[in-house]
Amino acid sequence: MIRIENVSFKHRATPILTDISLDIPKGGVVALIGPNGAGKSTLLSLVARLQPLQTGSISVDGLPVDTTPGRDLAKVLAILRQDTTIASRLRVRELVGFGRFPHGRGRLTDDDNAIVDGAIAQFDLADLSDRFIETLSGGQRQRALVAMAFAQGTDYLLLDEPLNNLDMYYARALMRSLRSVADVNGKTVVIVLHDINQASAHADRIVAMKGGRIVADGTPAEILTSDVLDAVFGFRMRVETIDGTPFALHQF
Repeated sequence: MIRIENVSFKHRATPILTDISLDIPKGGVVALIGPNGAGKSTLLSLVARLQPLQTGSISVDGLPVDTTPGRDLAKVLAILRQDTTIASRLRVRELVGFGRFPHGRGRLTDDDNAIVDGAIAQFDLADLSDRFIETLSGGQRQRALVAMAFAQGTDYLLLDEPLNNLDMYYARALMRSLRSVADVNGKTVVIVLHDINQASAHADRIVAMKGGRIVADGTPAEILTSDVLDAVFGFRMRVETIDGTPFALHQF
């Protein structure tokens, strides 16, 4: 379980998060949604210890993120940031292999190579595995980065806007792959999404944030209502249900 208790965070004097408490049990897909500046990415970065805690506490399977050795934390939790930079002269397979670094410090065993192969297959990268990163489109590079995080082999996978640069086909394919790794591999996927309909279609639970606070938390059916979406995004949306799944027609 990821346990977040009474977490607040400021950048200089500006509040970014205010008194966040949230439990995320093992298994399933949890989507974080909300307008720009809601604090979603900051919350993810605090869970992954990319920024230091200021107040409150966060633990992952009982391990306090602020005191657990980095190598130990990297074996239970992986994160893909929005702004990940990578060397252009890497091949896709080499990049995905970096996900195994916490386990062998760069020396890949046969088991590691098998895990890398599985990640490449899971995210439809077999035809690209020998390509240099610099030759890929933005969407292809994004899928390779997600595969790298998956290859880390952790129970918890944190993804900050992984649909960036993906067209409709690959956005749908990636969300289906993430749904599969949650259902088949028992992973816990916590994902920041701007596309609330992708969240509704693929997540078990949606946590809506605004102004550094959690303003709604529930199933897609509980969150995708005109009233809740108005409270989160500041305008009313028509919501229609198709085959039991609610979708927001926010274009109208």
